[in-house]
Amino acid sequence: MAIRFVLSSFSLSLMLLSACGPKAMRGGPDTENPKLDDGAMSTTLDRADVQYLVDQNLDAMFTSAFWGRDVQGAIGDPPVVAIWPITNATSEHLDDQMLTLLSAIETKLVNSGAVNVVSRERQAEMAAEAGVQNMAAFDPATAATLGKQIGAKYYITGKVTSVDERIKRTRRLQYTLFLQVIEVETSMIKFQFESERSKAIKG
Repeated sequence: MAIRFVLSSFSLSLMLLSACGPKAMRGGPDTENPKLDDGAMSTTLDRADVQYLVDQNLDAMFTSAFWGRDVQGAIGDPPVVAIWPITNATSEHLDDQMLTLLSAIETKLVNSGAVNVVSRERQAEMAAEAGVQNMAAFDPATAATLGKQIGAKYYITGKVTSVDERIKRTRRLQYTLFLQVIEVETSMIKFQFESERSKAIKG
């Protein structure tokens, strides 16, 4: 009888612990939490913010005079585009977000069907072969040398900046994604645009 009581108490304790412990949730379409990704969890850029900034910039590029004239109006094969690393000029640690941003830009360019895109992995390999040590900041001379090797006509480069404001217990960060398209041969800026996204948190 005592043993049965102890076992019952132990089982009840396990049930209570499992009920009070962390609960994993799956979010997104066709799940019990379809809006899990909608809410902001911090003032840091999340995936939705990154996608918004990329969409705003590239949609503007796709409807620009440059795109219609020099890309869609190009004679022969589609021009080759390479993506230079985007600079994180904020005070935030955004390593994962910057990788997501680069992937989003690359994906949207590839899916446009209007340009040929040099894979970032291949670009990094050729940079190493050419002895390029630092690709963090865009350098026209280095870009021209590397661009000739990979056959790129245009580079896409840019930076993420932020303005950080605090008042009482509220903090707001205003992020800006600034992108440029630079012609490799001439270093001329063919297109530039910036998009903005604000995040705030109240204590």
